[in-house]
Amino acid sequence: MPANNNKVIPDLKKLKDLCNKYQGNGKHVVFTNGCFDIIHAGHVHLLNEAKSFGDILVVAINSDSSVKKIKPKTRPINTVEDRAFVLSSISSVDYIFIFEEETPENIVCEIIPDILVKGDDYKNKFIAGEKCMKDNGKEIKLVRLLDGKSTTKIIDNIKKI
Repeated sequence: MPANNNKVIPDLKKLKDLCNKYQGNGKHVVFTNGCFDIIHAGHVHLLNEAKSFGDILVVAINSDSSVKKIKPKTRPINTVEDRAFVLSSISSVDYIFIFEEETPENIVCEIIPDILVKGDDYKNKFIAGEKCMKDNGKEIKLVRLLDGKSTTKIIDNIKKI
């Protein structure tokens, strides 16, 4: 790992305790997730928008093995340590949690954030943790994505060089 990363929370119990502490003090915890493989303007936009909905932003990122389950076999481009390090440098990100599963549903259902944020490409699609959020009276917000900004497009552009 490039450096010690104090934004990465190592286990789910510690993350839940942190979220409960903030919520107990009247703070709104916002949650989003993704691979964040090659971080680009679209990612930063999503993270900044997510943070604007509350006080604490928790970002769950797929581990390398998790990315390999849901993306092409050549992914991820960057290791989870590098992805977490870059994310930790973004001011809107308060905490990072690395998960092994294909979706963060277990995390969402465990910590029950106040707001779950996804990109608007999830409109009318399954959102991991949606049922837990609704069952607990919590909110899901979709953020309008920036047109043409994606890791896949970056990789495709590099291949053209």
